[in-house]
Amino acid sequence: MKELSVLSLICSCFYPEVRNTVLNELEADIEVKPINKRASGQAFEVILKPLSPVSDVVHNLASPPKRDISLDDIEKKLEAAEERRKYQEIQVLRALAEKREHERDVLFKALEENNNFSKMAEEKLQMKMEQIKENRDAHLAAMLERLQEKERHAALVRRNKEMREVMTA
Repeated sequence: MKELSVLSLICSCFYPEVRNTVLNELEADIEVKPINKRASGQAFEVILKPLSPVSDVVHNLASPPKRDISLDDIEKKLEAAEERRKYQEIQVLRALAEKREHERDVLFKALEENNNFSKMAEEKLQMKMEQIKENRDAHLAAMLERLQEKERHAALVRRNKEMREVMTA
């Protein structure tokens, strides 16, 4: 098999221009033999072909170009990360503040509705009590009127009786 480093194989996954050459080289040197299927999924065995004595050329894949990272770049990245963290923290605090404000509004509205309900219930009760008092006063006045009427009638009957007794005597 042609000598390929693991790093070259991994790099070939990220750089498409290298991937095609790696795949072509690997296809020629690898044989895939299926094994009985397992419960966890497909199983297979990879058999690598031995190096042929004819190919003396060592195939090294070029590693991707390395970027020189300077201290300024690192500091800029750290500052950007810190700004993202601060921004995210501000967003979380803003969301919490909005949530607290909403809770406060809900509580205020509930208290207001409770107070309104209490006032309405008190007014209703007051009106009912006044109505009951008026009805009671009216009932007592009617009873007194009937009693006075009966008293007048009784007085009239007594006078008539006395007059009959005086006339018969």
